[in-house]
Amino acid sequence: MDSRLSFLLLLFCILTLSGTAAQADSKRQPNVLFLFTDDQRQDTIHAWGNADIRTPNLDRLAANGVSFRNAYIMGASSPAVCSPSRACLFSGRTLWNIDCQGLWGFEIPEKFKTLPEVFRESGYETFATGKNEPGKRGHFGRAFSSAEAVLFAGNTKNQYNQPLYQFEPDGNYADKKMTMQRGKHSAEVYADACIRFLDRQKTAGKPFFAYVAFQTPHDPLNVPEEFLAQYEPGKMKLWPPFLPEHPFDNGMLGIRDEKLEKFPRTEEAIRKRLAAYYGAVTHTDAQIGRILKALDDAGLTENTIVVFASDNGLALGSHGLLGKQSVYEHSVKVPLILSGPGIPRGEDRKQLCYIYDIYPTLCEMAGLKTPETVQFRSLNPVIRDAKHSYREHLYFAFMNWQRAVRNERYKLIEYCVEENRHTQLFDLENDPHELTNLVGDSKHQDQLQALRALLLEERVRLNDGNTPYEFADQQGKYFWSRYDAGASNNPQ
Repeated sequence: MDSRLSFLLLLFCILTLSGTAAQADSKRQPNVLFLFTDDQRQDTIHAWGNADIRTPNLDRLAANGVSFRNAYIMGASSPAVCSPSRACLFSGRTLWNIDCQGLWGFEIPEKFKTLPEVFRESGYETFATGKNEPGKRGHFGRAFSSAEAVLFAGNTKNQYNQPLYQFEPDGNYADKKMTMQRGKHSAEVYADACIRFLDRQKTAGKPFFAYVAFQTPHDPLNVPEEFLAQYEPGKMKLWPPFLPEHPFDNGMLGIRDEKLEKFPRTEEAIRKRLAAYYGAVTHTDAQIGRILKALDDAGLTENTIVVFASDNGLALGSHGLLGKQSVYEHSVKVPLILSGPGIPRGEDRKQLCYIYDIYPTLCEMAGLKTPETVQFRSLNPVIRDAKHSYREHLYFAFMNWQRAVRNERYKLIEYCVEENRHTQLFDLENDPHELTNLVGDSKHQDQLQALRALLLEERVRLNDGNTPYEFADQQGKYFWSRYDAGASNNPQ
């Protein structure tokens, strides 16, 4: 064969193979790395404006992706806010449209395909480590094809002693299969497990969905000394509005979370707690850094969508509260960052959203069909276009006693506890910390009535107090029967 013809044939083969490889590469489904913390306030990221906290790895994620600065949870149907929050996240259902156990977060019915379950059924390796609720008896086995160091017990009394489970292919996580992990901090245990998983993915033939559920910075605030030493209690700035006590009964003042510090709150006690909390955030950030480095070392970063979020916020002295059992901004507003292929770098989005919008967002990014049972909406149009119109308002609830709604500027909170009713109206544009109640201001009466009308509309649309599930029905009917009765209105 003529040498010139041989060369042309060889060149044709090279170009054909290269084109085929490039085509295959362009069709690769993205991996997903979902990093989820517990009880992390929205305002605990250095890059988002908190100059007093150290979060270099979350700062890196923000620089490489899109930060959603108005991301929220819906509230909660149980004192353990994390349980229903995670049930909504995984099921894609609102608080009043999951069955009774789902509302508490103990289990998600099979009729609702969960987020990792959709990925697993689409050929993904789905991995989990850390705090997993809902799911011990059903959802977890359906959703994950591998796991390591899994906590089904909720939070424990010591971050260094954890009752953990390893992966059971048959989904049988009986109590007798639990072992105690001792001597290493939970955040490090979960980071280690994820790093081992990522190392195995270097040679894996399938895309992956990895879920890392830290149980920090939730108490107990056992923090390694090197991280605790970074924050001096006497120099901690209190979050506004610091109050010694909440001004009225919100229905949850006797909960465990509120008893972690004595009443009335003192600045000294809250500063000490804040220092430990910041230390826990920074320690968790360091573990996230280790995971991101492992992703880099495995050569997987370019094709991996990284999601960072938290299940709820925390008061830590704001409004005289410690816990998350409220619908104030500090409890329902949470961090949310997405980075990865096709996602803009270093941009903010101010549209109102729920973290549960992640479900359809990730399905679309991976080219998977979102189940029809999912009730939230994709964030992809917002990711592509910072000016895209999204949600005009959000609705919140906490158990029997609290309901709220906010639009782009104002927020209304209504309380019905026993026979007492209280109303709060805040201008979040000028008063983001909810310091000044405008209910008694004559200039804001039109806004007050408009939000009350919206609250009632959302009540109907979301089945709040009118569900086929007894527990949810009781919670809604308790609140609305007292609200509709028109009890005395005490602006506080």
